[in-house]
Amino acid sequence: MRAAASILAGFAVPPAAAWSQPRTAADGAAREALAPTGRLRAALIVSNPVLVQRDAATGALGGGSVEPARALADSLGVPLEPVPYAIPAQYAESLAGGAPWDAGFAARDPARGEFVGFGPTYMEVDNVFLVPPGSDLATVGDVDRTGMRVAVPRGSAPDLFLSRTLKNAEPVRVPGGVEPAVEVLASGRADAYGENAHLLHGVMARLPSGARILEGRFNVVQMAVAVPEGRGAAGLDHLGRFIAEARRDGTVARAMKRAGLRGVRVHRPER
Repeated sequence: MRAAASILAGFAVPPAAAWSQPRTAADGAAREALAPTGRLRAALIVSNPVLVQRDAATGALGGGSVEPARALADSLGVPLEPVPYAIPAQYAESLAGGAPWDAGFAARDPARGEFVGFGPTYMEVDNVFLVPPGSDLATVGDVDRTGMRVAVPRGSAPDLFLSRTLKNAEPVRVPGGVEPAVEVLASGRADAYGENAHLLHGVMARLPSGARILEGRFNVVQMAVAVPEGRGAAGLDHLGRFIAEARRDGTVARAMKRAGLRGVRVHRPER
């Protein structure tokens, strides 16, 4: 986690005035459940630009997890303390190790649900495949073939999903982020890379002409706030009210717009 901490060192999360955050107020039981140390320790996966971005001019952190995390801390009346993870695998390891944080802003997945409880989904993220120049693949349905090598970020939501669903193709697990994705495709070690559409547009721009995102999506990831087991119902009740208001009043939508996210939507529960 030291590398991730260095990424965040010296950079500030903008104050609440930078956006209109939900006004859901917490009672003492909710504050004790979600911020027992007097701070909201928020787990952030910094290699995923859907979740964490840094403003080049100001150095302020933003993105699809940072802004909701700051707003949640404000609703609890406590400061935000980022707990950064450089890659998804480190975040996944923290779940089994007792989760040294209070709220994890990441993908909802059954494998993670063994260790944490989830609040409502606040954001949906399209997962797609990127292929290098010269590939004969056309759609996501073409990928799961014998002999195909599909790279994924180790421990990520795409890794968890494809590990359950691929029948013929071989997963190739690499660290998360743009650089490992560029390397594994440019070197020919993988025939396709599965990740969120926003990150893969950045990867595609780094590859030779002819690299492309296949038609369709292989999964829609639901981003939610994870809470370590045993925190009590009061915390999850507050989280449910907070997320509902954040979706309704535009907090989540504004965070996505400022980050310029592609292939991402506010989750709208079915009525």
